[in-house]
Amino acid sequence: MKKLVEKVVSYLKETYDELVHKVSWPTYSELTNSAVVVLYASLLIAVVVFVMDSCFQTLMEDIIYPH
Repeated sequence: MKKLVEKVVSYLKETYDELVHKVSWPTYSELTNSAVVVLYASLLIAVVVFVMDSCFQTLMEDIIYPH
């Protein structure tokens, strides 16, 4: 049991060291730019899905309930 606790403590220390000293964190402007890109991409995909859904709905209504 003591060996397991030592392994867990060692793991946590190594994880902390890596996060603090080895990870390259983005700057605020890089983070903002990435968030804007994700926002625009999400909106574009949502619009494309909406248009495809509307077209499919219209097509199915014409097939199921023809005028």
